[in-house]
Amino acid sequence: MTDIKNKVQGLDPNVQARDLIEIVGDSQNVYEALAIVTKRARQLAVDLKHELHQKLEEFATTSDTIEEVTENKEQIEISKFYERLPNPVIIALDEYLKGDLHHHYTDKKQG
Repeated sequence: MTDIKNKVQGLDPNVQARDLIEIVGDSQNVYEALAIVTKRARQLAVDLKHELHQKLEEFATTSDTIEEVTENKEQIEISKFYERLPNPVIIALDEYLKGDLHHHYTDKKQG
């Protein structure tokens, strides 16, 4: 997961208009290109969520009452870092446009 965090350091987290012809690229099919980006974005979202929960569990304390809730500065900083990360769709689209995503078709059995 550290690899993803390194990739997105220079990536603008804001949504931008994109050239549809550039997105379609070699596939010549906009739906195919968007399906590839969507699948990768879902993978990224699950991975980032899992990593965030693992890091936050390190600071979790069990308490019997609600009144004993305390702020943990490290936990807040970790949460803020993940909030500042670009949306998984933006990351996936950037990977797709740079050619970092490798996809293939599975052979469907005729029968």
